Amino acid sequence: MDFSFSDDLYNFPKFGAAAFLLLSYARFASSRLRPGLLRLFSLLPVLSLFPFLPFLFSTIILRVISAFYLNWLALFKLLLLSFDLPPLSPSLPLLSFLAFSSLPIKAKNPKDPPTHFSLLSLATKAALVSVIFSIYRYKQQLSSYIVFSLYCLHLYIALDLVFFTTAWSVGWLIRTELEPQFNKPYLSSSLRDFWGRRWNLMVSDILRPTVYHPIRNRYGPMAGVIATFAMSGLMHEFLFCYITLDKPTGEVTLFFLLHGVCTALEGWWVRHKNWWVPPVSVRLVLTLGFVAGTGYWLFFPPILRNHTDDIVVAECLALIGFGSLW
Repeated sequence: MDFSFSDDLYNFPKFGAAAFLLLSYARFASSRLRPGLLRLFSLLPVLSLFPFLPFLFSTIILRVISAFYLNWLALFKLLLLSFDLPPLSPSLPLLSFLAFSSLPIKAKNPKDPPTHFSLLSLATKAALVSVIFSIYRYKQQLSSYIVFSLYCLHLYIALDLVFFTTAWSVGWLIRTELEPQFNKPYLSSSLRDFWGRRWNLMVSDILRPTVYHPIRNRYGPMAGVIATFAMSGLMHEFLFCYITLDKPTGEVTLFFLLHGVCTALEGWWVRHKNWWVPPVSVRLVLTLGFVAGTGYWLFFPPILRNHTDDIVVAECLALIGFGSLW
């Protein structure tokens, strides 16, 4: 397969310039209009153009990352900004506004203890990614379960490294300490622990004020949890269209709806203080087993069905070769 990373590199300034202009306009319009429907209406041109920008990239990796940054994070943050809700404010300096609106970052509360990043952990993850990429060369000789395990590990480590690199670079540039995006999800002892406190925390932080809190305040916590997971499922379904370039199948939405119902039931069970709860070690195995099992059943099939995973693997291997030329 031939991948035009060089073409994507050429198109990256176009993508960056378009995102810069749209977000700069969003900041300007928000500074001139009072919060409410009028400000929201002024931002609609920006929100309507976001979905087209990721198609500047021909490779799946860059296309889906840019779609996640703009069409989920920036979209939801600008919706909150329309009603003067954090994390954005038109009073932010332009560079900070651009960074916080479009990237998976969040300023750390000064009252919280400082975050210590481990270079050893970072180096270990980078080495693991290299090992996984090397094993991919023999993918056809491996069982589907081994390949699936590699995909799960690849997904976690790759996202962690990409988000960490983004946060470290931007934090250094704007001189702001940022919160970590992952918190050792392999130590999750419950679904609530996995989704709410350990996995992709930037998504959790943006879904709470946009979906969970409004629904919880009106219909209760269980409805809030299920609605939040339903929204997450719809957004993942949307992102998967950038991966497969095919119509949605509904499987990813069902994956998150199932997890939403189970997470809500888990919370209901825990609220009964006298009811039995398994030991932590058992809960850890059950949690990770449930996430992996339902992922194998519902999350990964849309990518596996038309062999999009083979394209992503080939892109990863090509990316290593492309990087070695520099």
